[in-house]
Amino acid sequence: MAERRSMGELEYEVLTQLWILESPATPAEVLDALDADLAYTTVMTILTRLADKGLVVRERRGRAYAYAPVVSEAELTAQRMHAVLEGSSDRRAALNGFVQSLSKRELTTLRRLLDENPRRRA
Repeated sequence: MAERRSMGELEYEVLTQLWILESPATPAEVLDALDADLAYTTVMTILTRLADKGLVVRERRGRAYAYAPVVSEAELTAQRMHAVLEGSSDRRAALNGFVQSLSKRELTTLRRLLDENPRRRA
């Protein structure tokens, strides 16, 4: 029996396929692109949930809908990071733990981004 994935994981897999396809896709097209043993109705449900969450938009294509992401992978990751940080009772400790986990290369990139960010200069 196949191992069950969480719905969040399935949503991310579907979004990933939409990012890869780079154009609006029907549930059938997404299902074909997925390397998974899923039912068409499961993919359709996931796409509907993603639309309800505002992560994809849909347009009529014949009798079906075609779905397209409205956020990039980077934007979604940033939103998730921000949501996790907001849920912390000690943001400073959470940020410190995050910074401590970064590689030298990631830390250099973060420093560069902070220096380039116009909001930081204010």
